[in-house]
Amino acid sequence: MEHSRQRNIALLVAGTFFMENLDGTILTTAAPSIGRSLGVASVAVGITITAYLLTLAVLIPLSGWITRRLGSRRVFLAAIAIFTVASVLCALSTSLVELTIMRVLQGVGGALMVPVGRLAVLRVTNRADLIRAIALLTWPALVAPIVAPLAGGIITTYFSWHWIFLINVPLGIVAFIAALRLIPAEERESPPPLDWLGLALTCTGLGSLVYLGSLLAERDPGMLATIGWAVVGVFLVGLAIAHQLRTRHPLLDLRALRIETFRVAHAGGSLFRLAVNALPFLLPLLFQDVFGYSPLLSGALVLFVFVGNLAIKPATTALLRRFGFRAVIVASSAMSAVSMAFMALLSSTTPVSLVIVLLTVSGIARSAGFTAYNTIAFADIERAEMTDANTLASTLQQVAAGFGIAVGAIALRLGDGFATAAGAFGFAFCLLAVLMAIATVEALVLSRSAGENIRPLRG
Repeated sequence: MEHSRQRNIALLVAGTFFMENLDGTILTTAAPSIGRSLGVASVAVGITITAYLLTLAVLIPLSGWITRRLGSRRVFLAAIAIFTVASVLCALSTSLVELTIMRVLQGVGGALMVPVGRLAVLRVTNRADLIRAIALLTWPALVAPIVAPLAGGIITTYFSWHWIFLINVPLGIVAFIAALRLIPAEERESPPPLDWLGLALTCTGLGSLVYLGSLLAERDPGMLATIGWAVVGVFLVGLAIAHQLRTRHPLLDLRALRIETFRVAHAGGSLFRLAVNALPFLLPLLFQDVFGYSPLLSGALVLFVFVGNLAIKPATTALLRRFGFRAVIVASSAMSAVSMAFMALLSSTTPVSLVIVLLTVSGIARSAGFTAYNTIAFADIERAEMTDANTLASTLQQVAAGFGIAVGAIALRLGDGFATAAGAFGFAFCLLAVLMAIATVEALVLSRSAGENIRPLRG
């Protein structure tokens, strides 16, 4: 009975994660339609995506303190309600300014929904069941960026852009009712006073870096603006780190980074996330702009990354238990590096069947790596430290995800010196393969016994 309850809570939280992840990327395809409806240029709609990602990055660090003060059940329910209501208000927006403001409100709900939902799962899950629970929580981050372009295209083609937001309403209502029944009530804690200086430095620093990422994803970001935001972001984050290492009750407790498993999950793990999040951005551009494929064929091909995700998902837990975390992380990151290197060799004459095989293999490596990194992060975290570690993990992962598209855009820009567009994409995929190779090297030095305490004996 208890095992069933743990699984149901994990499935509920995974569903809310899917809503949050999908809304972060689905607007890209719908930008032209939204621009025409609101009377602005398509490129101007990008500010709504940036506003959403900025809000997530800025508010996630605050989620741990709020959760301690109000309890994860109250905060999670409020987050679902805010996200759902904001989705309706987004659909009702009649100007770009209104839509951007509502997207910020939606980001408030998302910023609380992700870390608090995961914390609710971690608190009710035994160490022996942690691998299975994290596997369930991982699929939204894998699936949403892959299906978003196709979903956005179908919705805007056959319905209207408003339904991109309205589909969240029934999902939100079901999630709210399920959370009322499943998430256990808990006593409120009495957290120390809020670290206001740490909050200001962390939020402005992370916000600056995420905005820098959105600038770098544009065709002509402007050299002065790029350098300015980079300097400001790095300086403020540096100050935030120095402050939080000294202060008694920091907003983000960095002590979890002293633990090997947590540190590897967010060092090499961040490189892994950057590279795999860049693929859904680069692949549709390659297929449509260089190969001349239709949007429908392009979207259908990218879905084979999702096919690989699904194919390996039932076996991921068994692989971790059979071979251990180190072996799975090394194999998945190395396989990802090799598949990205092969993507650099793709051309318009490459048989579609070979493209499908390559993308499926890439999806298999992507899924196994994500699950292994996300699970091992909490292998050695004690329950008393889970809230702080979860908040830090959510913040680092959000920043890495926010830079995924920017990394792809930067890689393409660095490849502009090649004579052909295909050459630029080839360079970009090679650069991603190098990032993944660095993650593989870090995984190789991970202790062989890492994660053994949450990996039950075989058989």
